Amino acid sequence: MKRMTFAAAALAASSFFGAAAYAVPAVVITDAPPAPRAESVPAPRAGRVWVEGHYVYRDGQYAWVQGHWQNARRGMTWEQAHWQQRPNGEWVFVEGHWRRGGGHGNQYGWNRNDNDGDGVQNRFDRFPNNPNRS
Repeated sequence: MKRMTFAAAALAASSFFGAAAYAVPAVVITDAPPAPRAESVPAPRAGRVWVEGHYVYRDGQYAWVQGHWQNARRGMTWEQAHWQQRPNGEWVFVEGHWRRGGGHGNQYGWNRNDNDGDGVQNRFDRFPNNPNRS
């Protein structure tokens, strides 16, 4: 019975802390990715972020993923997916992801009155220049 309880607790903890419980394996390739395709970016949409099209590596070859709209997240900035070359010549794919902040120049317009990009307007933020406290 103790094993069953421990297993249930471990399962609950892993689902609660799911994002931090595992690491996504890196895709490392020796061949450079093709040049990005030209895509026409639609006009900006309120509350949406344009995720640029990019190449991924699947089944031993590069495959194009079309750009698309994604819901914006308050106090967050979207970092586009991209390929990064290591000093040894290998290429590593960096998934697109949200990062905290955005500050004054946030291209999605959320943080005009939020200096630190934490999603709390300056007038309601006890520490308006510190993204780690609100």
